[in-house]
Amino acid sequence: MTDRLGPIPLADMSAAQRAAAQEIIDGPRGAVYGPFVPLLRSPELMGLAQRMGEYLRYRSAVGIRLSELAILVTARQWDQQVEWAIHAPIAEKVGIPPGVIAAIAQRQRPGGMLVDEAVVHDFCVELHETKAVSDAVYADALALFGEQGVVDLMGICGYYTFLAMVMNTARTAVPTGKEWVLPE
Repeated sequence: MTDRLGPIPLADMSAAQRAAAQEIIDGPRGAVYGPFVPLLRSPELMGLAQRMGEYLRYRSAVGIRLSELAILVTARQWDQQVEWAIHAPIAEKVGIPPGVIAAIAQRQRPGGMLVDEAVVHDFCVELHETKAVSDAVYADALALFGEQGVVDLMGICGYYTFLAMVMNTARTAVPTGKEWVLPE
């Protein structure tokens, strides 16, 4: 499969595209990569998306460790190799055990999760697979994270679903040198 919406040469970028790219470069991401390459075709959308993502990834009410877990569940649900390749090593670095990551990759419910990890995992899987969350799963998430945390968790699932849709449609290539891949 070929990358449908690859990089735009700097000389071919509009002023709005250059400004949107610079905003990402100047932020915590430091570069335009992954979903932001195809999104650059719509600079306003890209700017709004990256600001939402910056909040959800770095400052959500569930914290970085659990945000990374939710991102992995979403990447697996969408078979999104780029999200997986970027976020699996980050998840491990911030404390998600390798066995949990491996089980998610195999579409299995990981054993040995901490309580907060199990709540996030079950909430995200149920939301993706049934398009809703049961009262019991919702109550568990609410008890641990409060209303803002529940909303942020829904936001993480939705935002990374959006990015997966973008990259799956654009056929965004996995960055070279990434050792984490999802099984087929």
